[in-house]
Amino acid sequence: MKIIPGDLDAPAVRTLISEHLQDMRANSPACSIHALDLSELRSPRLSFWTVWDDDGIHKRLAGCGALKELDGEGEIKTMRTVRTMRGRGAARFMLEHIVSEARARNFSRVSLETGSQDFFHPARSLYAAHGFTTCPPFGDYTEDPNSVFMTLPLR
Repeated sequence: MKIIPGDLDAPAVRTLISEHLQDMRANSPACSIHALDLSELRSPRLSFWTVWDDDGIHKRLAGCGALKELDGEGEIKTMRTVRTMRGRGAARFMLEHIVSEARARNFSRVSLETGSQDFFHPARSLYAAHGFTTCPPFGDYTEDPNSVFMTLPLR
């Protein structure tokens, strides 16, 4: 697998972001959706990457992820794996890349918000397996029974 800066104009990437937003709408109340759309992913405070599965013959989009800068800290955004690529390690690979980038930027911690519903259990398990622990809301977030906040200290 290979990670490259994400091209938000690439059709496969646009489809993946659209599916991500559709799943957020289907599994969370509207007031609890914090997923970013294509225009928000273009923010200068955000770095967006895609992960590709390249077997030498076929190059397939496997997933994406983003790191948002929050005044010396980072926030993971838009972690998503293509449905047909799940279970192959793309999410783990992207998460390790994002955490490495946050360390390289000397962030004190990297945090995230994910859903509390069963749909989000695999994501919460992935983050916990990489040392993330639950935490209070951070940044502009507020307490929400539909959200789980997690963080990983980097210093």
